[in-house]
Amino acid sequence: MSNVLGLSDQIYFLGERAMGATALMQGVWVYNRTIDIDGLQRFHHHLQRGRLSRRIERSPLPFGRHRWVSPSGKPGLEIVATPRPREEFDAWLNVQAAAALDAEHGPEWRLAVLPFNEGGAGVSLVVSHCLTDGVGLCEAFADAATGRHNPINWPAAGSRPRWRALREDARQTARDIPGIGRALVTAARLGLRTRGRAVSATPPVSKPPIRPAGADEPFTLPAATIFVDADEWDARAHSLGGTSNTLLAGLAARLAQKIGRVTADGSVTLTMPVNERTAGDIRANAVVNVNITVDPAAARTDLREIRAATKQALIRRPDVPDEQSTLLPLVPLVPQWLVRRMVRVVSGSDTRVDSSNLGVVNPAAYRPDGTDADQFAIRSLARGATETIMRRAGGLLTLFSGRVHRQVFVSVLAYQPGRPNSNDDLRRDLSSALRDFSLTATTGWGCPEPVGGAL
Repeated sequence: MSNVLGLSDQIYFLGERAMGATALMQGVWVYNRTIDIDGLQRFHHHLQRGRLSRRIERSPLPFGRHRWVSPSGKPGLEIVATPRPREEFDAWLNVQAAAALDAEHGPEWRLAVLPFNEGGAGVSLVVSHCLTDGVGLCEAFADAATGRHNPINWPAAGSRPRWRALREDARQTARDIPGIGRALVTAARLGLRTRGRAVSATPPVSKPPIRPAGADEPFTLPAATIFVDADEWDARAHSLGGTSNTLLAGLAARLAQKIGRVTADGSVTLTMPVNERTAGDIRANAVVNVNITVDPAAARTDLREIRAATKQALIRRPDVPDEQSTLLPLVPLVPQWLVRRMVRVVSGSDTRVDSSNLGVVNPAAYRPDGTDADQFAIRSLARGATETIMRRAGGLLTLFSGRVHRQVFVSVLAYQPGRPNSNDDLRRDLSSALRDFSLTATTGWGCPEPVGGAL
């Protein structure tokens, strides 16, 4: 089996290096009773031999395709010796997310457990998006919990003699030439279209505040995780003529409207990742995106428009050329400054909103010690973000959801240039969006606080 990175995976890697910020996912488990450390150590042992056990090796050619290789070391398991109050768990999760990870040099992921003073424990696993998407991460968790190992043995790092690596990577580039030609044509067309939009664009109402010299330091982006009773979620979706997926999209649209992430006519551009992972798929990110435009005002009382638009987008997807994907063959050929621009093009516009739904999570994924955790969620995070990076990227709004036990979790990551950005601001806007749908959610890990509620 070829160990050549897919082009979408390579742009994740090169984009992180060029932008200076890392997209992360964090699996979080909470136990309200004593955790089985032996079981967690078995989970960790299997993770070391699972689908996350690989790294990226750069091509010796400056324009070559990178490859998956076997790591020379194994990530350890951190067990905090001194228990802490449960109320400090959220801050501890942020510390875990800030720890150094490197998909090229390692460690590629980090697993840790924090015992609580009140009893019970919390567990965190942080991993770079370069190594997996949400579906792949849940599969990795389920594999580790059930003792399944990765059937693929990747070559050891540095195992190819330089002359062989140069020859093989040159041949790979030759095979990519047809795609490179198509990408050049698409890039020229998109460049003309973008220039036209820039000329006709309306200046923003508000401008980002001027920062003093040296103040553009990395910071933690506003984030929130909520839990909604699955029956309540389903009942509300049904009453509005929608599905679980379209209710998430409606919530994303309402939240986007509240933070000002809308187009000139007040609509919201939603991007929904569609899973394309198949048996034996080696891609880290095996998704394609479908885009729909929705009216956030109408979403509050009727989800049928979003449902119909989503259905049509899925039907049309095989027949509609994906111009952004067509650009990917150019990724290995361009310098870092141009990669930064390509990341902006591929990631979408300043008004893009991501609504990603895992659906029902495999129950094995929330059994890291061999038994069901009382809470489980996956958080979408970013490390190394600065105001300059976020303005260059046009900000972001991402909602990531899944169904676990009888709960639906929704994790939100947000930053909107030119407006206040804090956890309190995000929580207030998210609570307002939940009230728009008469949904009650809880926040917190084991110490839930209600947000939202009926109007």
